[in-house]
Amino acid sequence: MAKFGLGRNLNDLQNEIGVAPDISILTGTERVVVRQIPLAQIGVNPDQPRKTFTPADLEDLAASIREKGVLTPIMLRTVQGRPYMYEIVAGERRYRASKMAGLSEIPAIIKNLGDDNAMEIALIENVQRENLNPIEEAAAYVNLMNKCKYTMDDVSRLIGKSESYIRNLIRLNALPVSVKKMVEQGALSASHARAIVVAEDPEKMAHEIIDNKLSVSDTEKRVKHVARSDKTRRFINKTMNEETVQETTKKIARALMSRVKITERRGGAGVITITFNTRAHLDEIVEKITGKNK
Repeated sequence: MAKFGLGRNLNDLQNEIGVAPDISILTGTERVVVRQIPLAQIGVNPDQPRKTFTPADLEDLAASIREKGVLTPIMLRTVQGRPYMYEIVAGERRYRASKMAGLSEIPAIIKNLGDDNAMEIALIENVQRENLNPIEEAAAYVNLMNKCKYTMDDVSRLIGKSESYIRNLIRLNALPVSVKKMVEQGALSASHARAIVVAEDPEKMAHEIIDNKLSVSDTEKRVKHVARSDKTRRFINKTMNEETVQETTKKIARALMSRVKITERRGGAGVITITFNTRAHLDEIVEKITGKNK
């Protein structure tokens, strides 16, 4: 599977996207037409990294749209089997504000994109615009790795950030929902949250940090003396959830007609074990993997 952007990091793409991204020129060679699309024909992307839209910010944008219109087209892709014709790839905030402004249609660029490429572009746009809070960003990376079968190295190259940055951020996914909301609302910093993610009771520690206005350094010292969570360590070590492992195992097993076991190690690496019953069975597996007779 070809991965959009790999071999080109965020800085490479920025020259094409611009500071206020006009994603219409992402391909660089394709002739793009901006069309007015009825809002009623558009649906939101369930894999959109950004989940939080502040009402006050949307109203400000809606007021600007009422006065000047939508200055930058949104990006859509055609979809089937949905109650709408087009799905948003980039520009959900403009779409929401346009509805608030009372518009019936919006300027859009329609691209032929698969699920993987749509997720990549949505992530790139949001990371570049710094629209995501740490919880949304962490969830987006995990979603990309789970659904698109990306490694941490793939994501690092795609967005132009180090693997250590991504690894530290995705640790936040192990936090309880209550603590994630504290981070999203700005009551708790991402640095504090990363420090307490290993604790057995992160919620209790989060309230302690807020109530006592603890620094990150003080928090890290206290964490050393509290009970640790085994669940957190298992999460950090793996980038795929159990459901994804099972689905992937079944796909490989069906393709090879053999028993398969996937063992994931720290950081996305791992081992695939394939069992064969006879020498002839082994020859069949080799032929299927290599695409030719042994």
